[in-house]
Amino acid sequence: MSALQIKRVDYLDAQDAQALVFLLDAYAQDPMGGGEALNPENAARLCSDMARIAGAASFIAWLEGKPIGLINCFEGYSTFKAKPLLNVHDIAVLSGHRGQGVGQSLLKAAEDYAQARGCCKLTLEVLSGNAQALYSYKRFGFTQYELAAAAGQAQFMQKWL
Repeated sequence: MSALQIKRVDYLDAQDAQALVFLLDAYAQDPMGGGEALNPENAARLCSDMARIAGAASFIAWLEGKPIGLINCFEGYSTFKAKPLLNVHDIAVLSGHRGQGVGQSLLKAAEDYAQARGCCKLTLEVLSGNAQALYSYKRFGFTQYELAAAAGQAQFMQKWL
């Protein structure tokens, strides 16, 4: 059996683009990803769009030549630290490969990338009902975001436009 390989995505490479869309679609169809397939029009332009975003970085986990995991990240900026940060926007591991360290390897690739870019932290959001992901993130060293105990923990919110 070949070893797990984590490789940075070249958004303009056809094989990488196909693998990224395949993995993101699998994640989108998972209950923790919303349970619906990606819109075909969005999927068709996703990688070309991401190639134009200066702060985008994705990594794919490959096993025996097949894509089994994905992490999509976007660089942001911490105004308090006056340094860049890296936000993990998506992380997905195919169901048959969960619990085998694939997610940890993808997070490590993101962490190494962030450190090389001089980032002060990694951030992410996770659904409160996704116990397996929460366990994985805590195991990797993530904690709830809090400036001060009296102010409470940060809550992730959205408003569709």
